Amino acid sequence: MKFTLSWLKEHLDTDEPLEKLADKLTMIGLEVEQIDDKAKALAPFSIARVISAEQHPNADRLRVCMVDTGDGGAPVQVVCGAPNARTGLISVFSPPGTFIPGKNITLGVGTIRGVESRGMLCSAAELQISEDHDGIMELPADAPIGAPYAQWAGLGDPVIEINLTPNRQDCTGVHGIARDLSAADMGKLKDPGIKPIKGEFPCPVQLTVEDTTLCPGFALRLVRGVKNGPSPEWLQKRLTSIGLRPINALVDITNFMTYDRARPLHVFDAKKVTGNLTVRRARDGESLLALDGRTYTLDPGICVIADEHGVESLAGIMGGEASGCDENTTDVLIESALWNEINIAQTGRKLGVSSDARYRFERGVDPAFMVPGLELATKMVMELCGGTPSENVVVGNPFGEDRVIDFPLSEVKRLAAIDVPLVELKRILGHLGFMVAGSGPIVKIAVPSWRTDIGGKADIVEEIVRIVGVDKVPMTPFERGDAPRKPVLTTIQLRTRRAKRALAARGMVEAVTWSFISKPAAELFGGGQAELVLANPIASDLSDMRPSLLPGLIAAAQANANRGSSDVALFEVGQLFRGDKPEDQLIAASGVRHGLASSKGMGRHWSGSTEADALDAKADAFAVLAAAGAPMQALQIVPGGASWLHPGRSGTIQIGPQNVLGYFGELHPRTLEALGADGPLIAFEVILDRVPDAKQKPTRAKPVLELSAFQPVSRDFAFIVDRAVKAGDIVRAAQGVDKKLITAVTVFDVYEGKGIDDSKKSVAIAVTIQPREKTLTDQEIDAVAAKIVAEVTKKTGGTLRA
Repeated sequence: MKFTLSWLKEHLDTDEPLEKLADKLTMIGLEVEQIDDKAKALAPFSIARVISAEQHPNADRLRVCMVDTGDGGAPVQVVCGAPNARTGLISVFSPPGTFIPGKNITLGVGTIRGVESRGMLCSAAELQISEDHDGIMELPADAPIGAPYAQWAGLGDPVIEINLTPNRQDCTGVHGIARDLSAADMGKLKDPGIKPIKGEFPCPVQLTVEDTTLCPGFALRLVRGVKNGPSPEWLQKRLTSIGLRPINALVDITNFMTYDRARPLHVFDAKKVTGNLTVRRARDGESLLALDGRTYTLDPGICVIADEHGVESLAGIMGGEASGCDENTTDVLIESALWNEINIAQTGRKLGVSSDARYRFERGVDPAFMVPGLELATKMVMELCGGTPSENVVVGNPFGEDRVIDFPLSEVKRLAAIDVPLVELKRILGHLGFMVAGSGPIVKIAVPSWRTDIGGKADIVEEIVRIVGVDKVPMTPFERGDAPRKPVLTTIQLRTRRAKRALAARGMVEAVTWSFISKPAAELFGGGQAELVLANPIASDLSDMRPSLLPGLIAAAQANANRGSSDVALFEVGQLFRGDKPEDQLIAASGVRHGLASSKGMGRHWSGSTEADALDAKADAFAVLAAAGAPMQALQIVPGGASWLHPGRSGTIQIGPQNVLGYFGELHPRTLEALGADGPLIAFEVILDRVPDAKQKPTRAKPVLELSAFQPVSRDFAFIVDRAVKAGDIVRAAQGVDKKLITAVTVFDVYEGKGIDDSKKSVAIAVTIQPREKTLTDQEIDAVAAKIVAEVTKKTGGTLRA
């Protein structure tokens, strides 16, 4: 919402400075987004005369001008390329150091084709006061040389732009904004009242409203003998200052009323209207060429104003080209109506039409101002265009419904913790247009017709608080009580957040896929049950609720590959469905990797390969489980996974056979073929709901973080074992040597091939030894290493690799 300071002062008698008014607007909820003060921005620009304009010696299209700037000094030399630069021209001059808003540059002394230029003669576009850039500005001969241009041109009227919340439809007009400032002690509201205009004859055009739910009220009047032409300068300046283009007096009046009083109107050329008017639903096949030059195809969900010929206007949104007013208009029909807010919003979205009228009607306009708005518009038409008015035609309810709220005075203290005396409460609400009756403890408050957003006691408190000042509300901490505060997030919410962060930290990108998949894909991942089939799917290939997150991730990975991005690592944390019971709806974390999107570069790895493999999927799954708080020491890895995984390149993560937490590995070629994906593709899926809750052990002892002051020691071991031996068995054997001294055991290499017997493999581990009481000697470290070798050899039957 834009308006100028002088426009505001037409409705508000105030001497407050602009900065204070802007601060108060923001404090009462009408946030000021921008103030455009052209007088301040254009202060360096002055009026000057071109004394001479000679041809540039080195350029055909340039002239060397000597300019009298009016400061009493010598003429200034300016090189100008404007075609209208000539001797005797009065124009606008900017000296070096001036910021040129239209070019976004700061002017300096320059040399153009070998000739020095010490300033600039400006066009209107360069000053951003119009789009005219064909030449420099030409001012009247009586323009005072040396005077500030902005002051002489009357540009000293700042434009204020505020950001309105959807509930403040009353402040879509300058009058409503002035009312709020008056309540905030920023001045006195000017509200002289609107006198009815006496009709000289009955209106010959009758009106019928077929559906009152779409049009609760409609007022119409004919004015004969008008003379339509350009609107007066004051009205044109009002509109251009806020970015509107003046068209003609009749149309400009309706635009002015829209912004001045939040009352959208429409004017029809009466001679272009055939017969009477009807407010009705559009019929299938009807269309309208609107004032924006576009033709809209209509349907019965759209409310229109039609005559006996057809549709003439989109009700409450935009008029039609056929009945628009132009310079030949002599008889005009002025319409002021009320429209259903929801229907206006639906029509606007359906047709893609955005207009000032729609912006206000879909938020709700003042029903009681429907007829006064018509009277005020009639007065302006008669003053600017002449003419003789008819009597009003009014259909429906022109007043709206009365609303009275029983308001306990204690509500302000209860909800806002501030004391507002009854006298001050009545003053604030009275200035805002409310009527307060009674002296307490409960008073009756009548809500004004223009405040459709006020529906209860809390709304009244909000009005009082925003005028008194939100800064007056004391900071009051919530009572915590004796019991400890409950966590804000549930366990599964915490697990979801931590899982996402863990996977993102591993270089994966989050994806959000459909919760619906095709029936073949659902059956492939263990779904397809009748209770999971949608009764009304949005597409034939989105017929079933997903039993797994992986089909969507696989499709996303393939879509990336089809577009040249084959190296992808995607994850999703979301809901999957195994049945129609609540316990069958689970939260899972899943991910896929393809191509060179391996996580091995994130840590130590000796394989030299960057292709993603099953171990990447295992590491991803374990990262999720660790972040979710799973008991990592209790996890078991069982070879082989779900049916959609490769049987020899997959594994199952479980805590005993009864609690399977998830799967990881390479996708089965049959799965890839069924989903139309290119392999190899590795994946994992972990069910977060199945992670057991951490056990709460009651204890009086406070946990102690033990940090050693001694340097840890790392030793690497490679064991040759049978291929059937699990790497986890080697890790557990090494950890069992000294659980206090050995703080970490990790596998960093598995090798099978040349130099190793076909029935054997080499597993390399890194062991971290952390001294606690003293620095270990070489002999002590060697002793620990010897125990590790002996224990692993004993438990696995392996030998230390030479």
